Amino acid sequence: MVLYDRFGRRLLGLRISITSRCNYNCIFCHSEGILKEGGEELSVDEIEVLGRAAYELGIKSIKLTGGEPLLRKDIVDIVERLANIGFEDLAVTTNGYYLGQLAPVLAQKGLKRVNINIPSLKEEVYCKITGLNALERVLIGVEKAVKSGLKPVKINVVVLRGVNDNEVSSFIKYAKEKNLVVQFIELEPIGLEKTFFEKYFFSLAEIEKNLSRESIEKTVRLGMHGRRVYTLKNGTRVEFVRWLNNAFFCSHCTRLRVTWKGDVKTCIWRAPVLSLKDALKSGDVEEVKRLLIKALILRTPFYRVDPYED
Repeated sequence: MVLYDRFGRRLLGLRISITSRCNYNCIFCHSEGILKEGGEELSVDEIEVLGRAAYELGIKSIKLTGGEPLLRKDIVDIVERLANIGFEDLAVTTNGYYLGQLAPVLAQKGLKRVNINIPSLKEEVYCKITGLNALERVLIGVEKAVKSGLKPVKINVVVLRGVNDNEVSSFIKYAKEKNLVVQFIELEPIGLEKTFFEKYFFSLAEIEKNLSRESIEKTVRLGMHGRRVYTLKNGTRVEFVRWLNNAFFCSHCTRLRVTWKGDVKTCIWRAPVLSLKDALKSGDVEEVKRLLIKALILRTPFYRVDPYED
């Protein structure tokens, strides 16, 4: 079964924020578009109910996010329960701080791949952006993830003007050395002051154009916002997340998002549209499915102007 919204977009993936807590204080953090506030996190049982409902609706991919998902003491149990449901793809997005100790067991329990947020390969810049002197520890975690068989191991790089925009080639070289995929991401304004956003926003258009010329292969991930993936001459795969005024990006969105409190978001830019909490608490898989379908019906592309020129 594959479900579609009113705009013909398939529902293939579910992003579940399992905590709002984080041990970092990144200057660009948007917390998955969720305002940080108090409340009860989804339990392991509730996450499993959500997973079962999603699977029965034909959702093929689950990504666990935060906050920092590896802060959950029951993260191994969460991954194991979701893996046992049978998803084709089960991933985690993490800052990598705890990845060195957790990657082997998470891979053993069924985690398939991991995205690691690394905003700089320079210790001083990394600390400035994240508020933590932890780059060396995170890079060890990256190696552990690779050795544990997680594939792909992807590095997420939010590019900031005047801060790390001169590290693109360094990340490409690092990705080649460690057999990684690198994904460059434009700064998103969620939760940021206008002056901050205007100061640090860096358009990736020119970098993408240059790498496109240097690439030996270009593919499009239609199930992932239509992202363009460039394979460079050195074999490194590079992706771009360019959201600004990008209707192509929005028209290929295949996700719903669930917050750590059990609310559904149809888009990272929009407020939650309904709550699954009561249905999850009661273990009512059919009601969760009904509510997810209702949320799917409410989905609307945020942007409708395509900036790409083919």
